[in-house]
Amino acid sequence: MTTPQIRPPEELRPLLDRAPRSIIIGGRAAGAAEGGEIETLDPATGEVLTRIAAGTAADVDRAVAAASAAFPSWRELSPDARGRLLSDLSVLIEENAGELAMLETLDNGKPMTESLYLDVGLAAQSWRYYAGWPTKLSGQTPPISPMVGQSFVYTRREPLGVVGAIVPWNFPLLMATWKLAPALAAGNTVVLKPSEMTSLSALRLVELAAEAGFPPGVINLVTGYGHQAGQALIEHPGVAKISFTGSTATGRRIVTASAGSLKKLTLELGGKSANIVFPDADLALAAQGALTGIFLNQGQVCCAGSRLMVHRDAHDDLVGELEKAAREIRLGHGLADDTEMGPLVSATQLERVMRYVESGRDQGATLVCGGERPDGPLSDGYYLRPTIFTDVRDDMAIASEEIFGPVLSVLTFDDEEEAVRRANSTEYGLAAGVWTSDIKRAHRVAHGLQAGTVWVNTYNMLDPAAPFGGYKASGYGRDLGEESLLGFTQTKSVWVGLD
Repeated sequence: MTTPQIRPPEELRPLLDRAPRSIIIGGRAAGAAEGGEIETLDPATGEVLTRIAAGTAADVDRAVAAASAAFPSWRELSPDARGRLLSDLSVLIEENAGELAMLETLDNGKPMTESLYLDVGLAAQSWRYYAGWPTKLSGQTPPISPMVGQSFVYTRREPLGVVGAIVPWNFPLLMATWKLAPALAAGNTVVLKPSEMTSLSALRLVELAAEAGFPPGVINLVTGYGHQAGQALIEHPGVAKISFTGSTATGRRIVTASAGSLKKLTLELGGKSANIVFPDADLALAAQGALTGIFLNQGQVCCAGSRLMVHRDAHDDLVGELEKAAREIRLGHGLADDTEMGPLVSATQLERVMRYVESGRDQGATLVCGGERPDGPLSDGYYLRPTIFTDVRDDMAIASEEIFGPVLSVLTFDDEEEAVRRANSTEYGLAAGVWTSDIKRAHRVAHGLQAGTVWVNTYNMLDPAAPFGGYKASGYGRDLGEESLLGFTQTKSVWVGLD
């Protein structure tokens, strides 16, 4: 039996045809200086969607030059005018929500509902949130006690200059927004480097920004490979800051590569988040939270609750609920109406996740469900059935290393102290979850966990006003909230003698 392939809707064809000219510098779209191109694949079918430009150091150099030229007038634009542009862009994102969601689904593989309500919806909300900040970004008048004479001191929050934004493939539009919106609100100009696997929504976003009225050169886009375009952006002396979301291994390389120019860095890196369920929790709610925590976006989420730590007394009941629900998840093309989980982003990512599945088996974990690719009509895509392991030990690779796929490791514990200690026994510290009906325990455990975000009786909740980032090897600095905005500024103290 065969199923007709779901092809790109006709309304996307103009953008796909423009994609080879996907380097946008100073408001002008062009191909790469060296003429290279990269195939963009539909991960649900393995078919070629289009090609994008493979930018190199020469393209990055031109983009930084354009951003530098645009910076003086952009920083001097009135806060009200900057805020209006951000707000206008949020409106255009909402007006083009369907198109953006389809691009995200075709490029990444996630179901259309996730693309529309999470990726596009939260992106529009984030632009709207930061649109209110330019008119509220202010300095202070410190109460000084000068040793000699009389003086008045005030501080200014000033933009850094040109910011390099490097974003991953799991939430392309949303991660681009999390970098661009606060950087622009603070008065910086930006060179954006999306993942070579998922550049289409970023391309459309930059086009919409021009439509909203952003001046040429304020937002520049260079598509290409990380080791070429990304590396050139990190090392460029004209870039004042790099804001990066991606793996911890790449984050470490960025720290090394940026040391020579002493760039400022915001790094949102990997995770191996513990999702802790106590026996007094609402197990039906906890089961739903655990499923969302690991199977959203096919498990390709930096804060995925991939370590489900369950009290021994609740283990069997909870695992039974999870297995039943996981087996019922419908796999399919993200544009199909009944799809609940799509493919992984690439063949390389699928192979990586399958190696971890084999590792779990080899190291003695019990495979409850999943762990295999579907056959039939889905066999050409990069699909993996929702996978759950029990009898997992802390020293197993599936419990200690970031898999970035739909693989859940279930571990058991006996008391609160043990749960917190073992949850913290990892190099990562991005997020964690706590499920309990005891409010005192909820706060104790949340305070004890070494994680940048702790969800209590919920999971994967985000809002533009709430900072997001990690402890330890999960990075430093924060996306979202006022903290992100301030990270794109520097403080100047101005002294005025009054004698």
